Amino acid sequence: MSEKVENVVIVGTGCAGLTAAIYTGRANLQPLVIEGVLPGGQLTTTSEVENFPGFPEGIDGYELMQNLRKQAAKFGTRYESGSVQGLDTSKWPYTLKLADREILAKIIIIATGASPRLTGVPGEKELYGGKGVTTCATCDGAFYRKMDVVVIGGGDSAAEEALFLTRFASKVYLVHRRDSLRASKIMADRATSHPKIECVWDSVPVAVEGVGQGAVSGLKIKNIKTEDEDVHAKLMRNYPEVPDWWYWAVFLLFIGLSMATVQVSCSFPSDCVACSAAHYASQVYDTGLPIWALFLSLLIALVYVLPGGFIYAMTSQQLQINLVAE
Repeated sequence: MSEKVENVVIVGTGCAGLTAAIYTGRANLQPLVIEGVLPGGQLTTTSEVENFPGFPEGIDGYELMQNLRKQAAKFGTRYESGSVQGLDTSKWPYTLKLADREILAKIIIIATGASPRLTGVPGEKELYGGKGVTTCATCDGAFYRKMDVVVIGGGDSAAEEALFLTRFASKVYLVHRRDSLRASKIMADRATSHPKIECVWDSVPVAVEGVGQGAVSGLKIKNIKTEDEDVHAKLMRNYPEVPDWWYWAVFLLFIGLSMATVQVSCSFPSDCVACSAAHYASQVYDTGLPIWALFLSLLIALVYVLPGGFIYAMTSQQLQINLVAE
């Protein structure tokens, strides 16, 4: 055991722990922060944080925690990694027991936060954090506007989360293993009577689908009474329901019609893009082809074809699965 006695030891590196480190550091107490298995806490797994004061445009969760860490270090905070095994407060200074050592401290601040309660089904861990599986509707609900959302649970927390998500989602499936909610009557009545909430009774999650695509595409559930399995809230794209090749076909059709009508024979150097473009435009005008045909084909390319990959990436997470402890 080290004979050195720390003024302040803080267990936890989430918002609460680092805030305590900033305040005690500014008081010249030279705090020591013990980092666990997830330095920065749960916010480091959040892609964007919109409800933290001071960031009107939002901020990446990992970036936010790094900023807090640097701010605390500026005032003399020190960091050490360790797994806390126990705490002895029977005598002063207190003894904090780690896996490989013990630390004496005059003050110990415990800010370990919370850890999400997961169901353990396949695909859940792989798609947790920014890929469609979340444990905080308040944190991430706004990212799933006009999308199908699944909430797993049947208590007050599940009902409250489901009701909150109705502000953004087009439909909320409330999956519960019983035939009625365990929530208080008023919360249960609000959830079951809401037009956007559909209760899926006597069912448990089996697997989260979409691991191969890197984003949630559906939740496979099983009815515990009938043993039937089904995929709920299956992925549906918000963009027009037509195959991707259709956009390319329309684009190429307009280009082909334009080229066939104009029959450009440009004598300008092929590497002179500006000259070639100007000559092509003049030929379009001279042959009487409406100039809007060219612009229409370019518009289709810009709006539908070229950003298609980005559009698909943005709309691929059509399902949020919110895990709530029952």
